[in-house]
Amino acid sequence: MEQTRTEKPRARILVVDDDPLFRESLARNLAHVNFAVEEAGDGQQALDRLRNGNPPDLILLDWKMPGMNGIEVLHHLREARIVVPVLFLTVLNDQIYEEAALQVGAIDFVEKHRAFTILLKRIELILAGAKASSAGEAGQPQGQSLRLGPLELRFDINRALWKGQRVDLSLTEFHVVSRLAASPGLDVSYRELYDVVKGEGFLAGQGTEGYRGNVRSTIKRIRQKFRVVDTDFHHIETYTGFGYRWRDQDQLAA
Repeated sequence: MEQTRTEKPRARILVVDDDPLFRESLARNLAHVNFAVEEAGDGQQALDRLRNGNPPDLILLDWKMPGMNGIEVLHHLREARIVVPVLFLTVLNDQIYEEAALQVGAIDFVEKHRAFTILLKRIELILAGAKASSAGEAGQPQGQSLRLGPLELRFDINRALWKGQRVDLSLTEFHVVSRLAASPGLDVSYRELYDVVKGEGFLAGQGTEGYRGNVRSTIKRIRQKFRVVDTDFHHIETYTGFGYRWRDQDQLAA
């Protein structure tokens, strides 16, 4: 896919999908916002490309492909120790597929029917995290990792560990936890948590409830995922009418 602009590309992205029309459309949209795009029509072609060295900055990977599905491609990548962020882009929308993708090492999971603007935001978050810059820009701690009691956040791979066990957070959920953990014991508003993910000033729904409901749902999922690892997890505290806080050790001991 040729670039449509002359300036240096923002990043290199490999699109792996067996649908040539979808690949072409997506590649054109990405090139239009100044990404360098390569294409692979199946899993084996993608692996051959990646084993030749000079890996891309991100892989957009389809799940259902003939011969070798996306999960198998990701397994082969990990076995070969090829470290590239992978975002699954698929028609499959059941939560079990998202959980399976995250468990084998995908960074994020986006349904194909979502608007390109949504996909672009996820791509930008992933690439910012891979460059270890998104944390500082979003009001999150800088550096490769953060340890806070039993919590460890790995910003190089956008992963959360609780008492040494991985918590299967989506990229959105990881950024919300990162923002809360950056200010333990301090209150973080609904608006700020929403802006961490959607971008400053983004509006959704009617009035304040438009984004508060979204944040509440996100926090509920985050709590549930931590409780899969630790049934006694209660570090995210609600500040009624305002937002949430990550409880520090002194508050837990009180």
